[in-house]
Amino acid sequence: MKDKKVLFLVQGAAIAAIYVVLTVVFAPFGFGEIQLRVSEALTILPYFTPAAIPGLFVGCIIGNTLGGAIPVDIIFGSLATLIAAVFTYLLRHRRYLAPVPPVAANALIVPFVLRYGYGVPLPIPFMMLTVGIGEVLSCGVMGMALLFALEKCRAVVFKQATI
Repeated sequence: MKDKKVLFLVQGAAIAAIYVVLTVVFAPFGFGEIQLRVSEALTILPYFTPAAIPGLFVGCIIGNTLGGAIPVDIIFGSLATLIAAVFTYLLRHRRYLAPVPPVAANALIVPFVLRYGYGVPLPIPFMMLTVGIGEVLSCGVMGMALLFALEKCRAVVFKQATI
């Protein structure tokens, strides 16, 4: 039992660390009304382990903070990632649906952050489209490529961790 808790913490921390690094390294592409956040490819990881849920949430909080986001973005952007991670985990038996929750959550929430937090004057439906396209590329394309690659080594990389 203790080993599973340690494994859960280690997996979550590793996912958070990777998310932060990818967010900071690719920050020029990951913020704004047109964004391609490479770290969002990791949002498919709850398909493999529930440890990804807190890992992605904490990683997003830290990544947004280090990326220079304002507090409303740190809070609501991270909540969008948390919501997406939970629903991805709930859909874990349907592989091809793994990228849908992060695309939907971010396309629905982030445009309001951009408008009311940053004062971006673009229409919210347009920003839903631009953020959604970025999420489709990062989650749907890069995330699914990651999912297929990790499925081949699932037993080694993602031992079942529960808390």
